[in-house]
Amino acid sequence: MPTYNPRPWTCSLPAALMLLAPFNILASLGMDIYLPVVPAMPAILQTTPTVVQLTLSLYMIMLGAGQVLFGPLSDRVGRRPVLIGGALLFALSSFALAATSSAHLFVVLRLVQAAGASATLVALFAAIRDVYAERPESTVIYSLMNAMLAFVPALGPIAGALIADAFGWRFIFIALGVPALVSLGFALPAWHETRQVNETRRGASFAPMLKSLSFWTYTLGFGAAMGTFFVFFSTAPRILIGGAGFSQLGFSLAFATVALVMIATTRFAKRFVECWGIAGSLVRGMALLILGACVLLFGQFWLTPSFWSFIVPMWPMAVGIVFAVSVTANGALREFGDIAGTAVALHFCVQSIIVGAVGTGFVLALGGDTAWPLIAYSAVMATFTLAALWWLRARATRLQAA
Repeated sequence: MPTYNPRPWTCSLPAALMLLAPFNILASLGMDIYLPVVPAMPAILQTTPTVVQLTLSLYMIMLGAGQVLFGPLSDRVGRRPVLIGGALLFALSSFALAATSSAHLFVVLRLVQAAGASATLVALFAAIRDVYAERPESTVIYSLMNAMLAFVPALGPIAGALIADAFGWRFIFIALGVPALVSLGFALPAWHETRQVNETRRGASFAPMLKSLSFWTYTLGFGAAMGTFFVFFSTAPRILIGGAGFSQLGFSLAFATVALVMIATTRFAKRFVECWGIAGSLVRGMALLILGACVLLFGQFWLTPSFWSFIVPMWPMAVGIVFAVSVTANGALREFGDIAGTAVALHFCVQSIIVGAVGTGFVLALGGDTAWPLIAYSAVMATFTLAALWWLRARATRLQAA
């Protein structure tokens, strides 16, 4: 029996973006708006910088790991219930974070907040896969989603710095909870169920993805790209505020230049993908990560911490990140249309573990107040991704020859 949806999606692309985008933005904003106050949080919570680092790392890990539950759940019960539950969980935990001063409770609530964000993300991207997989708008909507996410690191830290300066750090989390509830209020009457109906649907198993070299290669590429950005924003506050003497607002403005490079690159992402293809775009993205790591290495040896030695080398890396994330979801998920929720869940789970666990490992091992974690992570992970792409291409060539 062919796959179909009993109630076809009728929203225009602009209307769909108005429904989808806020949930995508809020999940990332939960990380970025908090960055300017990270150096001050050990004193506020009476804890150590390592515990505060966990509020970043565990958020990233849970953002993906939670989708192991929510992805299959969305394939069973639908995207809409998972979206509603996730948005409510995100909002309520954000309000609770604003009310606590306990370090241990703060870490737990960040995990709960990330669980809510992961539920909304898996519902969001599974719905996009349901509706747009076979439409020409597919590349457009992925590019637009990435463009919107690029605005978050550009504006999120600036907003966080201004909110913290005017009202205190607690209002940062109130500023996350209120928009989540408002967005849910708009989505409830308009976002109908998109889960596909197919009597011959494959079971919600992770086995097909685990056996797919293409899935692993492109998921590793996503992890290399987003992990580079994760290590960057994990170390940037300590390097620029603590080491270079930037103010919270000055740090946020410097940080925003990297995001602006990503926004400018995203404007032309569709053209690049059409020219180079999925694999070619990922190769170029990984090459730019390695190039940026080499420039950072020069700065680490011969320059002091500054905008020029730490932020400017991130600009080519930001271009590489956009090249990679514009194609990795399609590359990883294109074989799994009938179990999109499960496939999205595993994709984001694996990449979030790569980003959160491996990225944090580099930060803790090499020191979060230097550029060494960023240099090592981007160079090593990009090299592994290029090797996996070579292996994938070589296998395809062998199969064609056979």
